[in-house]
Parts: sequence; C-alpha cells; structure tokens
Amino acid sequence: MSEQQPEPLKPLKTWSHLAGNRRRPSEYEIVSTNLHYHTNNPDNPWELDPDIKMSKWYRKYRNESPLQYENWDKFRDPEQLIYRTYNILQDGQETYVNSLFDQFDKRGHDQMLDDNWISQLLRFYTPGRYLFHTLQLGSAYIAQMAPASTITNCATYQTADSLRWLTHTAYRTRELANAYPDAGFAEKEREIWENDPAWQGFRELMEKALVAWDWAEAFVAINLVAKPAIEEAVLVQFGNTARDNNDTLLGLLTQAQMRDAERHRRWSSVLVAMALENEGNKEVIQGWINKWVPLADAAIDAFCSELGEDPSTAKSATNDFHDSLRLS
Repeated sequence: MSEQQPEPLKPLKTWSHLAGNRRRPSEYEIVSTNLHYHTNNPDNPWELDPDIKMSKWYRKYRNESPLQYENWDKFRDPEQLIYRTYNILQDGQETYVNSLFDQFDKRGHDQMLDDNWISQLLRFYTPGRYLFHTLQLGSAYIAQMAPASTITNCATYQTADSLRWLTHTAYRTRELANAYPDAGFAEKEREIWENDPAWQGFRELMEKALVAWDWAEAFVAINLVAKPAIEEAVLVQFGNTARDNNDTLLGLLTQAQMRDAERHRRWSSVLVAMALENEGNKEVIQGWINKWVPLADAAIDAFCSELGEDPSTAKSATNDFHDSLRLS
C-alpha cells in the first residue's frame, strides 16, 4: 500500500502581501510597499554576521528606537509618488524655475538690483547652499534608516528636492558673480556660513541634528523641527524681504521651493498621525520636539534679527514654525 503523497504547496500569487486589499493593487503599491528585506529578521538585518557594526547600528538606532509601531509598512505617501511620477512632477517644476532664470536674465534683472541688496544677497542668500546641503544629508539618513520602504521613498524624494534647492542657489551664485565680479560671490560664502552671526543658529541646529542617530529622532529633528524653521525664515521671510527690495526673481524662486516643502510636510504629518495610534508615542515625539525647538527658535531669531527688518519678521517666522509643530 503506497503512502499518500502530501498535496504540493501552491505558490504565492504575485504581490500576495497586497491580497488583503481585495482589489487590484495600484502602481504605487506595487513598486513602493514592503521592499526592505533588511526588516525581515530584526536580529540580523543584513543577513551577514549579526555582530558587524552595520547590523548593530540598525538594531540600536532603528529596531530599538523609542518610537515603536507594529507595522511601519502600513504607511502610505499621501501623494502616492513613485519614481516615474516624481520625475514628471519635478520636471515641470524645473522647467518653471529655468524659465524664471532665462526671463529675468534677458531683462537684465541682476544689473538693476540695488547695491545694498547685493550685499544682503551675499550675506543672507548665497551661503544658503551649505544649509540646503545639510538638509540633503539629513533626509538621506532618514531614507537609509527608515523601517519601511514607503517612508524611505518619501525621504529619498525629499533628498532630491534639497539637492534641487542647492543647485538653484549655486546657479544664482554664479549669475551674481558674473554680474558683480568684485562683490565676493562664489568666494566668501564658506567664511560667511562659518562665522556670520546670521547663520550660526542654523549651523548649530543642523550639525547637531545630523548626529541624531536614532532614525525617529532624526525624523523629528529634521522634518518636524529644523526644516520648517529653515523654510519659514530662509524661504518665506527672506523671500518676502527680496520682494520688498525689487528682487522678484528670488521671491518667485523661494515660493516655488515652498511647494516642495509643503509636500514634505504633508507626508511627515501622515507618518506622525500613524505613529500616534500607538500609546506612548505622543510623549516620545513631544519629548524630542521639546529638545530641538529651543535650537530652532534661536536660529530663526538670529537669522531674522540680522536681516535688520522689523522685529515682527522673526515673530511671524517663529509663530508659523510653532503652528507646524502641533500634534493632534
């Protein structure tokens, strides 16, 4: 009598992890969800020697983060951007920015700027490429350490946006250097970044945020605190100052960059809302906010005060910044 052979296992269907949705998965879900194999085995994230430094790093600063959630892969980007659609979106943005550069160059925009404003641009604008580079580095670390691929994707697109802001600033630096070869553009920015009182608050804030190794604290320090503070002071308030000084180009450029910033804030808010579903996470996030906000407030005050504008400038930037911090 022959033994009954076990029935062969049926292979899983493609995208079986999305089968519970009871509908055909979207393009976003197919190419974005559950892609991090290094979250499968918490004890050995990279399937190498579990005692190598990289494995220890991920266990300590990701797996053992004070901010915990049962299934980080539940997170979804509210824009549902993928690489293809991000490039379509930002190709349009870059076309717009490049057209601004071309149109204002043809009008002789830089040659019509006031001499005092030229010195302001050298002090408060062109050194900003160092600041945007720190945002790029911070976003890249969040992307690398995030516990879900959908979070990594959002942080990666944010990294690319920070690089775009940096390149816009570098492009304008070269244009201003061409128009005013003796003013110090493309020569003095590092010295200003390292020594001018206007930048030292943001410099301290970002240097410390870049060594917040816990992935969730890095997210709070950069996305919830540092980036909004920088955006309200450097993009919004200085952009308004530019318009007041007949620099319409810079006003429009910072306005375009704020469209990116608003998208970054939307995905960050959705991630926070999801994390708050877990008891105890609100206290963890609020504790980190309380730790980092004093540095951000001091940075806003230093930058806006050095602008020499009405004191309400710093107050407005600080108020808008604090409005972005409220947890539901």
